[in-house]
Formats: sequence, C-alpha cells, structure tokens
Amino acid sequence: MSAGCDLTVNGRSVHVAGEGSRPLLAVLREDLGLRGSRFGCGTEQCGACMVLIDGEPAVSCARAIESVAGRSVTTVEGLSADGALSPLQQAFLDEQAGQCGYCLSGILMSAAALLARNPRPSRREIAAALDRHLCRCGAHNRIMRAIARAGAAMEERA
Repeated sequence: MSAGCDLTVNGRSVHVAGEGSRPLLAVLREDLGLRGSRFGCGTEQCGACMVLIDGEPAVSCARAIESVAGRSVTTVEGLSADGALSPLQQAFLDEQAGQCGYCLSGILMSAAALLARNPRPSRREIAAALDRHLCRCGAHNRIMRAIARAGAAMEERA
C-alpha cells in the first residue's frame, strides 16, 4: 500500500491515504463523501463521472488517484458556493433540463468548463462540449438552452 497523495478537491486540501491506483471516482464517493459524480460505464465512455481537473473536464471512473496528486479537482458539489447554486445549476433548474438526472453532474462539469472559456458559446460549441456524454432522457434541447442561459447570466454578473 502506498502512502497516498495530496490534492485539492473543491478548493479544500485533502490527503488521500491508500493505494494510488484506486480510481478517483471511488475516492471522491467513498472516502470524501462526494456522491454527485456517478459511476456509469466504468470505461470512460459515458461521461457520468466527469469532474474538472485543473479546470478541464476529465473522466474519473478509471483514472488512478495518483494521477491527480498535487492537482485541483472540482466536482459538481464544488459548483455552488455558500449554499447558493451557481448560475449554471440555477439555469438547469429554470429550464427543467434534467429528467432522471443520472448524467447531469457530468454534463454540468463539461458545461462549467465550456462557460469558463467562453460565456457565450454557440449551439455548435455547446454540442461539441457535450459530445462525450451519453443521455437517454431526451432533454438535450433544454440542456443546451440551460447552458446558453447560464452563460448569459454569468456574463451579466461580470
């Protein structure tokens, strides 16, 4: 068993003890109690486990925890601050952009990275950012509207 690793999760420094080969998703859910990221396929194909690593979308289901040592990880729980929803989370609620919700945490993370780079993405850019995500609920149009709405709200705040 290795000594573990240090990283930042949702702005908080944490030390994760144990085997460095454990999946990041397992550490987030089991050790840190952050259950917003979901286990979908386990093969990095569906996007349900998406988090941000140093601000970039990354799957977490098969990524070893040791690969994020010293880095910053943001989960869907890290989008809100002081109990207030982020503009992105609020826009998803306002647009009723989720049905079952299983894939939404991953979609929110990819959307957050997109909006951080470009607060006014085109429909094509939104679709490209969500291309890795599998969702069978049929809420795609509402999801895309929510992301555009959030970008506008974020731009107004700035």
